[in-house]
Amino acid sequence: MEPPVRMFRVRQAVVAVYADRGQMGRAAGRHGADLLRAALTERGQARIIVACAPSQEATTAALVAAPDIDWSRVEVFHMDEYVGLAAAHPASFRRWLKEHLLANVTPGAVHFLDGEAADLPAECRRYAGLLARAPIDICFLGFGENGHIAFNDPHVADFDDPALVKVATLDDACRAQQVCEGHFPDLAAVPPTALTLTCPALLRAAHLVCSVPGGRKAQAVRRAVTGPRSTTCPASAVFDHPHAWVFLDSEAAALLPERDGPHDGSDGACG
Repeated sequence: MEPPVRMFRVRQAVVAVYADRGQMGRAAGRHGADLLRAALTERGQARIIVACAPSQEATTAALVAAPDIDWSRVEVFHMDEYVGLAAAHPASFRRWLKEHLLANVTPGAVHFLDGEAADLPAECRRYAGLLARAPIDICFLGFGENGHIAFNDPHVADFDDPALVKVATLDDACRAQQVCEGHFPDLAAVPPTALTLTCPALLRAAHLVCSVPGGRKAQAVRRAVTGPRSTTCPASAVFDHPHAWVFLDSEAAALLPERDGPHDGSDGACG
């Protein structure tokens, strides 16, 4: 396994920078696999949350290829879904989960968020109830270009949100990212709302494994690392988690200051 080109700590989180996306994904996937094996050894079962996005493809590929994981004892959740989007749509996160994870492994249970539900508040309550049944061992997540985690964009993010799942409106930066990544032909085609796990639902996981590749994420990474913990950059909260690892490629880390560690936090906004 290739070593990181740089490793340092920001508040409580470990940050590891790798030369490219492939190396980053292999390292993140191996770390996630180690955590998953440990949970299965300690408790006999495991519960994980999986982000469904291009940024997670290398990590997920390494995770499902890892040996000696009894997936029949693993329970899987995903963290968001567009409202009104069919499960078969190319941009559906349910479809992503099926193609990138379930095509390769067979978990004991998989819970899908239904963005087509007739009663969205009831769907949020249903999924929240499933999440609350037992602790979450690992949350695999990324950072959005606007600093979001899941679909907790800055204008709707709440670190003290009483809900575990909610309906969120997407800001223009988030919707533009979906177009740039090729999920939709133009901004008008991007659904304006989505179901999302809230910040507390993500951050309550025992371990966070964050994979953040690509130059388009560099600004968000810089501001999450150097700024204070603030909903203006929701990803900043990751760095106060006691068991968080943030895996970057060199492009995502390109705007980080030369010196390692936390900084003065004077520039905390994401945009």
